[in-house]
Amino acid sequence: MQLNSLHLINFKNHLSGDLKFGKQVNCLLGDNGSGKTNILDALHYLCFCKSYFNPIDSQNISHGEPFMMIKGVFNHHGNEEIVSCGVKRGAKKVFKRNEKSYSRLLEHIGKFPAVIIAPDDSEIVREGSEVRRKWIDGVISQYDRTYLEKLIDYKKAVYQRNNLFKYFAENRLWDPSLIEPWDARIAPNAVFIAQSRKEFIKDFLPVFIKVYNEICGGEEEVSLEYISNVSNNEDEFIELLKTSQEDDRRLRRMTCGVHKDDLSFKIGDYPLRKFGSQGQQKTFLVALKLAQLVFLEKVTGVKPILLLDDIFDKIDDKRVRALMSRVTDGTFGQIFITDTHLGRIPEMFKSIGADVSVFEVINGEVNTLDV
Repeated sequence: MQLNSLHLINFKNHLSGDLKFGKQVNCLLGDNGSGKTNILDALHYLCFCKSYFNPIDSQNISHGEPFMMIKGVFNHHGNEEIVSCGVKRGAKKVFKRNEKSYSRLLEHIGKFPAVIIAPDDSEIVREGSEVRRKWIDGVISQYDRTYLEKLIDYKKAVYQRNNLFKYFAENRLWDPSLIEPWDARIAPNAVFIAQSRKEFIKDFLPVFIKVYNEICGGEEEVSLEYISNVSNNEDEFIELLKTSQEDDRRLRRMTCGVHKDDLSFKIGDYPLRKFGSQGQQKTFLVALKLAQLVFLEKVTGVKPILLLDDIFDKIDDKRVRALMSRVTDGTFGQIFITDTHLGRIPEMFKSIGADVSVFEVINGEVNTLDV
């Protein structure tokens, strides 16, 4: 899969723009704040129906403008596919594929797989479990539509169940019989989600370790583990919900379930967050995302687009070159990469024989450079 061209109108600091991309490596170069990351975010919009950096659509419209438009032309399995996203202030987002609007945006997820690596990804290691669940859900949802639908239904049911507990507290009421229907709806989804996550980690782990070793030369041992209080039995989980009712009643929210699951990242025998250096954490995250790309190709048969945003901060030259060789060895598909240094990345890619297209971004304007 490849993105051949991109058309932007009033997207962040890009008032207008028409770009044609190369088949392998596309370097977006410019100062901080120039708008190069915004181009990656526009590509993320086309693949995921939303921004990677700001989930509020109206805030991605250029200041003072009434609307924004992102339009991309893909080569997908040899066919031309046109994907567009339009957002007008005060109106519902319109997302189209080949000029036909989706009735539900989830129908688009997974059709144009992509993986992004950005500085904000450090949150996956440093922040709470919600960020790690978001990552694992994002991966599985790109190839398993049933998982995405059950995840959405699970979240809706948990929200309604929490509202019921808040209602009980505010009105000094208590009726466990009203909770039972929600538990019955939640349980099968919770068991399915937990089982899917366990199976994913089992299949994903060897891919991740292989990629990590290729980047760091096998100098360190790493691992990741899925942690959940949800078993593979619906009745057992319903019983857990019942025994947790007093805690739920006190806190006015559901205190057990897959929305409390976590991933444990380790380097050697120690938690990565506490004992890993910044470079080790960065390498771990890069390997995690690259392994995600390899895994998605394996299960979908499509090479996802790889978006690399300023990933070289805190990674030494040895690992940078190993990474560059890795992403251009034919394993990956089309690559988009940003940097503030005009010559560093293009020269590195050319030195290993990669096909490179270079763009300079200045205050929202994009110019193609000769290489």
